[in-house]
Amino acid sequence: MSAAPAPPVLSKRKIQRISLANFETRKDDITKQLMEAATDLGFFMIEDTGISQAEIDSMFARGAQFFALDDKVKAAVPCDPATFVGWERDAEVSPATGFADHKESIQVAYDQRQWGSHWPVDDNCPGFRDEALTFMGDCESVVHKLLECFAIGLGMPYEDFKKALDNSAQDCNSAMRFMNYYDVTGRTFPTGHMRVMPHTDMSALTLLFQRVGETGLEVCPGREATTEYAMGDEWTPCNPQQGAITVNIGDALMYWSDDKLKSNFHRVRAPNPGEYQKQRCSIAYFCQPCLSAVCQGPLKKYPPITGQQMAESRYMELDWLKGHEAKQAAAKGIAGHKLPISVA
Repeated sequence: MSAAPAPPVLSKRKIQRISLANFETRKDDITKQLMEAATDLGFFMIEDTGISQAEIDSMFARGAQFFALDDKVKAAVPCDPATFVGWERDAEVSPATGFADHKESIQVAYDQRQWGSHWPVDDNCPGFRDEALTFMGDCESVVHKLLECFAIGLGMPYEDFKKALDNSAQDCNSAMRFMNYYDVTGRTFPTGHMRVMPHTDMSALTLLFQRVGETGLEVCPGREATTEYAMGDEWTPCNPQQGAITVNIGDALMYWSDDKLKSNFHRVRAPNPGEYQKQRCSIAYFCQPCLSAVCQGPLKKYPPITGQQMAESRYMELDWLKGHEAKQAAAKGIAGHKLPISVA
């Protein structure tokens, strides 16, 4: 019998916390801080965003309202495997352990692409759709402040980002996902079991809302400045902080920046005995290029790619993962070939 793999080393590497207060007058300073964080760990936290804690708490309450419904009711808005929009539960099974991910989620999107049917009906969740769309708009406003700074730091016209990441466009591909990780108090899991396998996000930027005390998210700083996997041994906990939103660079922005900004691997680790094991909830806003958008970095390191091509690459490689290479990928500690599904 082979020995169990050694547990990963947890790093104390610091995740920067950046204030967006007085944005217009501090834009140069904020840009400097964002570029430092994005070219290093690819993860950082922001505060003074204009989104209040009351708004965030209300959005978590909306998610809880939906997740409290009977599964038969939630199944009326099933996840579309082509877009990941809709509800699913225990849908991701670790190839390495055979265990399901012990969570449920519902992903929602803007209505321009006629995805209206994925929303919970008002009879079951009064006001869910309207409040979620308002919150998504607030997230978009924050994202574009960050993009304005990254455009400055990269020497790119902000208008390029503004047009390609327009949430009012007919082919907008941005989305928001509510996640409910079940209470697993008293349960034990095989060594190396993950609630979410290591992955990168397809997005340009991801805003992640977490609740203080609900730990498990970790980021691996070992990815080099290429789009190939370069896994390291050390994982840095990214625990939620009061008043802060977690942000990470996605594959689209890494491609767009000629690999200057880092889309690093992250995961949600199954809790060990003595760690927080109760319910864990999070909300992720994925700002993703419009399907017709054309993305290419200022140095033209890579050929132009459309948002549609990026999305199709993710779907194809997710299918690849589910095929005959899945066990090999899991054995290497990765979730796919290049563009694993966006979850946190």
